[in-house]
Amino acid sequence: MDLHLQGKRALVMASSQGLGLGIASELAKEGANVILCGRSSEKLEAQAAKLRAATNSEVLTSCVDLNNWDSVQATIDQVKSSWQGLDILVNNSGGPRPGIASEVERDEWLSYFQTMIASLMEMTRQFIEPMKAQKWGRILTVTSSGIEQPISNLGISNTLRSALVGWSKSLSNELAPFGITSNILIPGRIHTQRVDSLDAAAAERQGLPIEKIREQASAQIPVGRYGKVEEFAAVAAFLLSEQASYVTGSKVRCDGGIISGI
Repeated sequence: MDLHLQGKRALVMASSQGLGLGIASELAKEGANVILCGRSSEKLEAQAAKLRAATNSEVLTSCVDLNNWDSVQATIDQVKSSWQGLDILVNNSGGPRPGIASEVERDEWLSYFQTMIASLMEMTRQFIEPMKAQKWGRILTVTSSGIEQPISNLGISNTLRSALVGWSKSLSNELAPFGITSNILIPGRIHTQRVDSLDAAAAERQGLPIEKIREQASAQIPVGRYGKVEEFAAVAAFLLSEQASYVTGSKVRCDGGIISGI
């Protein structure tokens, strides 16, 4: 299937590794030009070099700290200067620390809210008008299965990522007349460094080998294994494509069936 992504301009947040990098790589393979974002310029340049060598796409980088307003604005300004607009925005952020919700203090809530919510909302707001002007745009927000089924010991993530759902749905209704879609993509247990770190924390907490933790987790997934980043990225690429023009305001799962609700 030709996704008609050739030449589209895509900004993918938190894309120096993990799910963000997987999505950016898939878009570049489909012919889209991409900007990789993250906090480590060294990681970003290394990944960009690999993508340039593997594809014919333009691959740029932007070092950004989502907890710093000036840094966020600098990335927005860089995109506008480089491309004079944007076709695709993938909202993604690193996950917060593990822990239970009842022990999180006010300042920590506010800090994570800026990183995981407010910075992504502001970035989106500033790119909406250029998308409206061209009557085409794709906004995809990556969340967590915790928005459907709270994950044990991930109280901050369960709470804050849920805010993105109502926001994304509101955007979808407002932007649909302009040919802009807004969707949520929900990962299950996709094998990334983030999942490895969560497994390691669970292993330490329970006094078990990490292999046992992975075995137990896989047993809870109907397909019997962790997902691959490439599988998740393929779903994202479709939602960002021309063919998905009638899909908006939706929560789409790529979870191997682990979420028990319908």
